[in-house]
This record gives sequence, structure tokens and C-alpha cells, in this order.
Amino acid sequence: MVRRRNSTVDHLLGAWLWMALLAISLTVSPARGRAEAVSHCSEENFEDSKLTVCSFDPTKTKLRMFWKAPDGAPLKSFARLAEEVTSGGKQLVFAVNGGMYSESFEPVGLYVEDGHQLRPVNTKTMTGSPGSIPNFYKKPNGIFFLTGSDVGILTTEEYLSRPRTVQFATQSGPMLVMKNELHPALIPGSTDKTRRSGVGISRDGIIHFAISEDDINFHAFARFFRDQMKCPNALFLDGGRGAGIYSERLGRSDWSWHGGFGPMIGVVE
Repeated sequence: MVRRRNSTVDHLLGAWLWMALLAISLTVSPARGRAEAVSHCSEENFEDSKLTVCSFDPTKTKLRMFWKAPDGAPLKSFARLAEEVTSGGKQLVFAVNGGMYSESFEPVGLYVEDGHQLRPVNTKTMTGSPGSIPNFYKKPNGIFFLTGSDVGILTTEEYLSRPRTVQFATQSGPMLVMKNELHPALIPGSTDKTRRSGVGISRDGIIHFAISEDDINFHAFARFFRDQMKCPNALFLDGGRGAGIYSERLGRSDWSWHGGFGPMIGVVE
């Protein structure tokens, strides 16, 4: 009798424990799934370069752009951005420098945030030898934009020829890849190598942010987006000491040695 009663009790305890574990797993799994959906970063190797790529499905993640704090001053750092996001009851899981900026940390070209255009499109043209023209003005440059249902990268000329209402947008340059063609100014085997960051959109609509962890030239960086990440369109964001990312998962919060960042692109939960 005693043995049978213990067996019954053991059975009931086992069933209870199984149900408790199931409940815990159902509680934890969706959160884990969301984290995986919004913060997928991997190490990629291309030829002799190592790169970090963070990829996001825009239909499953909240991607937006940031520039200034509530007091009107440029945020400048990922750490400050993370603090502001946290104060709003959200969590910053990823961020990247969002394009060219001036010494006062203002976007050089178009910048749209929450549907408000804070800086106009920059259509200025500079002439001279290729080495004397700043990267932004190596035409064509381009615009990365987000709407309520769409995400895209277009040359500035294409963007202006097809008026649209966008929620977020940033202009940078040069374009790296345009309809599977490399920017004509990029030189194979160039010795102009530095760390670089950029963004591309693959044919399946996934956004890929990439940053090189060592020096790479423009031509190789563009081919990485086109040939390895399968992005028919890609845009350069910044290079040298101004390239950086924030990744909660990687424990990474880069600092710009220019003294800070201008516009930033981030993913929040």
C-alpha cells in the first residue's frame, strides 16, 4: 500500500513538474524568438577581410533613425542613445552610424525622422580628381529610407524622380551597388583601405548592415554586398574612425573618434 501511494504521488509530482516546465518554456520562448528576430549578427569573411553583419527583417523589427536628444543636442554616442531609448520604456538592441555628418554632427544630406524632414536632399556636385572629392560627393550617392510598409535604397536622382512619403530617411554616399552594378568610381585593387560600414537590401527584403573589422577598399566592400550578401543595392554609410555599431548581444558599443556620431540607425524592442 505504501509503495503504491508513493508511486501515485511521484506520478502526480512528475506531471506537475512537466506542466510547470512547459508553462515556463511557453513564457520564455516568444521573447527568445523576438530577440533572435531583431538581433541576428554574424561574422563573415570575404577574401582577406573580416566583417560583422547584422541582418533584420523589416516586417518583424522596429527599425528607426535617431539624431538629437530631447534637449536638441546631437546624441553623438550609442551609449547616450541607449539611455534615451531606455528612458522611453524601450530597449536598444542594435545601432549603426547612419551616414555622413558635419563637424557639428549634422547630417550632410537628407534626413527624415518620424515623418519630419529635418535636413533637405543635398544635390551639390563637386568636380576634380577622384581623390580630391569627398566620399559623399562621389556621384551617384544615395538614400536609405523606410516607410510604413517598405524599405529601400535608391540613388538620390531616382529618389527625387519618384516622390514618396517616408517615415525615415538618410542620405549618404557613395552608392556601392546599383541594380547589381558596382559604382563606376570604385577601383579594383585600390590601396585606399580603411574600416568601412554600409547597408544593403537583399532580394528577399532583408536589411544587412555590415562593418569591416579590418581595412578594406571600396571595390571589395561593394563586391561583398553584391556577391556574398546578394544585395542588388547597397549604400556606404561611413569609414575610418567614424564607422561603428552597437550590439547588445555582442556586448559592443563603438565610439567614433571624430568625437561622436551624427545620424544613427537603430533597432528597438
